[in-house]
Amino acid sequence: MSLSVSDLFSIAGKVAIVTGGSRGIGRMIAQAYVENGVKTYITARKAEACQLAAEEMSAHGECLAFPADLASRAGRERFVNEFKSREVRLDILVNNAGAAWGAPFADYPESGYDKVMDINVKAVFMLTQALLPLLAIGATPRNPSRVINIGSIDGLRVSSTDNFAYGASKAAVHFLTKNLALRLGPRGVTVNAIAPGPFESQMMDYILNNFRDKIESENPLGRIGSPEDMAGLAIYLAAPATNYLNGQVIALDGGRHLGSRQEGDSSP
Repeated sequence: MSLSVSDLFSIAGKVAIVTGGSRGIGRMIAQAYVENGVKTYITARKAEACQLAAEEMSAHGECLAFPADLASRAGRERFVNEFKSREVRLDILVNNAGAAWGAPFADYPESGYDKVMDINVKAVFMLTQALLPLLAIGATPRNPSRVINIGSIDGLRVSSTDNFAYGASKAAVHFLTKNLALRLGPRGVTVNAIAPGPFESQMMDYILNNFRDKIESENPLGRIGSPEDMAGLAIYLAAPATNYLNGQVIALDGGRHLGSRQEGDSSP
């Protein structure tokens, strides 16, 4: 059986949730889905920002705002119950909402560590657990629903910044991805992760404003990621082309997690 390129990469008609979808990487993914025919629900803790982002993206398709604090049990329950009241199935769940906390080792606060772990790891697990019944409806091993977790290259290598909880949390997300892939595959749900390098986002504002030249000069491709880079991989992981891809952590960083830029042979 052969499929056209348009069939292999079409995601039109699907229903998606993108957590933390009002800005940054979440906004890039949500925008890609909306513009390619996916009915996309976005969440964010700030209701006004969430609604504004949904209204802007709705100019290109169907995007709905669901403000929610997914780090809390009550917030997750309200969100899941409201979603269930509107939809009978879920095709794509993008667990993107995250937090970071930077402080020197000796001063790193327990409250900061707990916040990062609760949002970046526990909320991913609990939300996926709560939404599994909708993900499994109509899903089969040949036509699976998708869970896409957003990790980080800081979960693949040791960062030079003092983000102790963040790196540990993203490494946990990567392993959780593999664990859930084994458990949910038989239900017709694949679980994969994207491990981004630097992209434009509020979380990266300080670092990019102060160290952008250094970051770009060290990258093998000499730049940070673009919205098109993130959109391409997010669409790929949700499309029929990856029906058999499961349990993978894909670094989207221009190769930076492998090391700093090395000047190769420039001879013709």
